Amino acid sequence: QVHLVESGGGLVQAGGSLRLSCAASRNILSIYYMGWYRQAPGKQRELVATISNAGSTNHRDSVKGRFTISRDNAKNTVYLQMNSLKPDDTAVYYCNAQWAGYEYWGQGTQVTVSS
Repeated sequence: QVHLVESGGGLVQAGGSLRLSCAASRNILSIYYMGWYRQAPGKQRELVATISNAGSTNHRDSVKGRFTISRDNAKNTVYLQMNSLKPDDTAVYYCNAQWAGYEYWGQGTQVTVSS
């Protein structure tokens, strides 16, 4: 089983930055795939960025050049650095892990970007 705890959300003005953290309860090198998703009010949850245990990353087009996913294996933590934030980035951000054929989610952290 994998327990995920997100932190780092908050209220920021447009153009500002936040860094989200996702702490995992097990060695993240054993987790093939981790990612960040977000869900805005009235919208479906969407994939923001992913990172594999080999270090390969992917980012959705709308955040490329602004967001960066990374990880610290020693801390079993995955990060999402978000720069040049826009009001459209407002959402609850969720950490996701796929391990041993199962999918795990964190509780989510709210990100609100004011114009």
